[in-house]
Amino acid sequence: MIRILWIDPWTTTVGFAIIDKEKQQYNIIDYWVFSTTPKISINIKLLEIWNDISEIIKKYKPDIISVEKLFFQNNIKTGIDVAQARWVVMYEAMKNNIEIQEYTPLQVKKAITGHWQAKKLQLQRALQIIFKMDEIPKPDDAADAIWLAYMWWLNSKKNIDYK
Repeated sequence: MIRILWIDPWTTTVGFAIIDKEKQQYNIIDYWVFSTTPKISINIKLLEIWNDISEIIKKYKPDIISVEKLFFQNNIKTGIDVAQARWVVMYEAMKNNIEIQEYTPLQVKKAITGHWQAKKLQLQRALQIIFKMDEIPKPDDAADAIWLAYMWWLNSKKNIDYK
């Protein structure tokens, strides 16, 4: 079995998903978002993200962590803050000796729907079908996390046998 944790790192809400793959069976173990305290300094937000990521890693013990690659932001300050949140996630993965994978939103859209211009709702519906969910996964940041966790298996050329 392989367990992947995907993190959608922002500074206000951070989406995460835990998916297990055993043979050709994919199972969503958990997905949701955690939020930082509103209207506080980025330093405190990063500490809160760090604490939450540490707890998720301890609880679920992932084999791989997948993080969305930072893409160009119109707002430079937001881009810098998100880059720092990504660093917190990546540092915690490295500290725990967990493999890191990164994907861009365009790679995910193309892999899951076959088209790089897919809309968020198209991706959510695809996940609903793939994972046989009763409803479209929500909230959006958590759904983003599921896409990227699933993306690892779609693109992995590795044959890893995790116990």
